[in-house]
Amino acid sequence: MKDRTMTFSLPSDHESEMKQTLKVVYDALTEKGYNPINQIVGYLLSEDPTYITTHKNARSLIRHIDRDELLQALVKDYLSQ
Repeated sequence: MKDRTMTFSLPSDHESEMKQTLKVVYDALTEKGYNPINQIVGYLLSEDPTYITTHKNARSLIRHIDRDELLQALVKDYLSQ
């Protein structure tokens, strides 16, 4: 009989930081009158920072997030619901 070990993983602090950053970016885009979902998707697809407003330093903040890591976290979260 083989010993099987269960694994348990909590969301990393990095994922929490990405989520918080996205919330700040989302709020900044909303405040400036943009459709935040469309703008964030445009940025993720093109990596063109001009999709993100400079309001509340949102453009600088989102550029600190690795896009591949963010996409992975988004897909994981979407599929876990």
